[in-house]
Amino acid sequence: MQSEKHISKSFDQDLDEAIRLFLYMGDNAANQVAKAIHALIDKDETLAQEVIDMDFDINRMEVDLDEHILLLVAKRQPAAGDLRLVMSISKGVVDLERIGDEAVKIAQMAKKIAAQGKSSYGYAEVQHLSNQVRLMLHNALEAFSQSNAEQAFEVMRNDDMVNDEYQSAIRALMTYIMEDSRHVSKVINIMWVLRALERIGDHAQNVAELVINYISGQDVRHSDYTKVEKAVQVANDRMAARQVGTVSANASEVSSTDLESSDNNIN
Repeated sequence: MQSEKHISKSFDQDLDEAIRLFLYMGDNAANQVAKAIHALIDKDETLAQEVIDMDFDINRMEVDLDEHILLLVAKRQPAAGDLRLVMSISKGVVDLERIGDEAVKIAQMAKKIAAQGKSSYGYAEVQHLSNQVRLMLHNALEAFSQSNAEQAFEVMRNDDMVNDEYQSAIRALMTYIMEDSRHVSKVINIMWVLRALERIGDHAQNVAELVINYISGQDVRHSDYTKVEKAVQVANDRMAARQVGTVSANASEVSSTDLESSDNNIN
């Protein structure tokens, strides 16, 4: 995460801690999703239950991070870009918690399917969609960590592809049910898994939108890609200007150090 440094080191420390907690929660939510899919594919009821139990930790992280953000705003009263970043973290926490909830739904379906016995129809669609969605989530969190608006925009574009593949998979499963009604219950459970994955993709997109918002200062929710592209350009310009400012500041510090050294030598 590239952020401006402030006179108050304690503010920087509080902000860095909020970012760390957010990314840690994101990694845990992503791990929860991965385990839920493995539990489904492997028909592992024990692993599915582990995912369900993990939700307590995700919920606790949400509460801890909310409290940290509340104290940060109350004590430091951040302004402008800093406040946008803090509010983005606050909003993003909700998406991460809901990703955890969707992982629990998948784990619950995994337990039901495992108890019903053999039937692997629809697993290929689940595996393919889960790979795409998990990559979206990974890239959204990485974009947040690196303040990368271009990568965040790519996550937003990928969500369209995920939605199309979700609809295609649902149509295929509906056709299968009409042709052979013996496995209706199992197929419906797979449909719920696909729905949960599609929702995880939506939450990953929300996190990506927050990245663009806190860097560019522009809200790109419910916007067409033309507006998003302009916001990304603004974000890139701001990051470039910040990097130039950092280089200039470092050069000034070096010059001051050299001057002091020269004065000491003269004396």
